[in-house]
Amino acid sequence: ICAIAHVTAKTMPHKDAECRKGSAPNIHDPATRELSVVVPSYNEENRLPLMMDEALDYLEKRQKQDPSFTYEVIVVNDGSKDQTAKVAKEYCKKYGSDKVRVISLEKNQGKGGAVRTGVFSSRGKKILMADADGATKFADIEKVEEGLKNLQPWPKGMAISCGSRAHLEKDSIAKRSYFRTLLMYGFHFLVWFLCVKEIRDTQCGFKLLTREAALQTFSNLHIERWAFDVELLYIAQRLKIPIAEVAVNWTEIEGSKLVPFWSWLQMGRDLLFIRLRYMTGAWKLEEKKCN
Repeated sequence: ICAIAHVTAKTMPHKDAECRKGSAPNIHDPATRELSVVVPSYNEENRLPLMMDEALDYLEKRQKQDPSFTYEVIVVNDGSKDQTAKVAKEYCKKYGSDKVRVISLEKNQGKGGAVRTGVFSSRGKKILMADADGATKFADIEKVEEGLKNLQPWPKGMAISCGSRAHLEKDSIAKRSYFRTLLMYGFHFLVWFLCVKEIRDTQCGFKLLTREAALQTFSNLHIERWAFDVELLYIAQRLKIPIAEVAVNWTEIEGSKLVPFWSWLQMGRDLLFIRLRYMTGAWKLEEKKCN
């Protein structure tokens, strides 16, 4: 299995190709905004408006209270086949392209690939990953900000604060079938055994990173689909980036793209390969430098 993992390992296809120098915003450049919000979106024409309305309403109110607070929302249209791009561009028209930007990928890259593209094009001192379904209340950004603050002093300016649904686990189990509960526990065990031991909920899509932490972790990221969160945190642990886990409000929203059995099977395979490929040296961590 180790040999297969090593031989089939692919080098990062993105490397720094997505960080092209030029007029486009770039993660290597100095920050010009306080906050960047990256929203990966695949066929989200129905769920995206609720999330965007809530997020932008919060961000606009915060900016009015504190004019020094600047932000941008980056919607990454991950090869959607519906009207996701059109819906997102309506917010560009309403709020201006300086506050809302849409990046459209021709082919679906997976959630990890979409988030990475948005992160590489961000301008914020802090970068928030937020799901398009709006399952996490956007105002809970204040909770993850506090988690980030409590990690100071940040080594080399790096820190990550993860939203967590672990405190809701008992209630969610009561609503799930035995089979899905078994899959969930199996996945948690593999995450703990192979990759990340300190974080109970690696999959919540509400994570806040300092710009330096985003550069180092996403520049080394290989997994492009569901298990990318685990590799992200695995890389952070290897680089000794401090990580906080903060409870957030979360509501299950219909329309999930996660297929219970096959997606979990794919994630299980990815978890095994994450550990083996780093262990055998097929994947290596490289330290990036900011301008």
